[in-house]
Amino acid sequence: MDEHSRWEAYRRARRAAVAVVATAAAAGALTACAEQTDERDIRYAGDYGSHEPLAVVGYPSVDTLRIAQEVVWRTADGDAEELAALAAPGTVHSAPAPTARNWISAFGKGARGKVTAEFYDEGSKRQSIVLYFHTTGQVKQINTRAGMGGEDRDWYVFMDEADPAAATAVPSWIPKTPGALGSRSTT
Repeated sequence: MDEHSRWEAYRRARRAAVAVVATAAAAGALTACAEQTDERDIRYAGDYGSHEPLAVVGYPSVDTLRIAQEVVWRTADGDAEELAALAAPGTVHSAPAPTARNWISAFGKGARGKVTAEFYDEGSKRQSIVLYFHTTGQVKQINTRAGMGGEDRDWYVFMDEADPAAATAVPSWIPKTPGALGSRSTT
């Protein structure tokens, strides 16, 4: 083999080795990212793609938007166990299982259609969210709070409406259309 042929063989072998190393590095980076990805993030991405988009009015935080979406998605899916799992632990008179069933029964059809979530006031620790179900014309207020140290979730929903009438009651201060109060509660 002449000098030129040896040089070309060396360059091809070197390019192949660089390609193998680069592929291995990329695969390693992807594996590291996959290991860091939380199961909830994967589920959230799947839910996001398989549900109707949530319209937003007001000023949600990333976390309050996420919990509002999860409430709507679990209600739409009719998944009482998963919906009840969003409940704030240790709340007074907490009744997450019957509340979840009430919400699914009352708002399931509306949750499968277009929904607007209006986020009231500042949401660093607590936030009131009003859900407008356009298909059914229903309105539902939910109250959320940030998790406290040692809890396994970032945000929770107050779920203490074991009575179906309480689950569907609409406080008088809530406007019939999103944005009418400028996302400021009167209470």
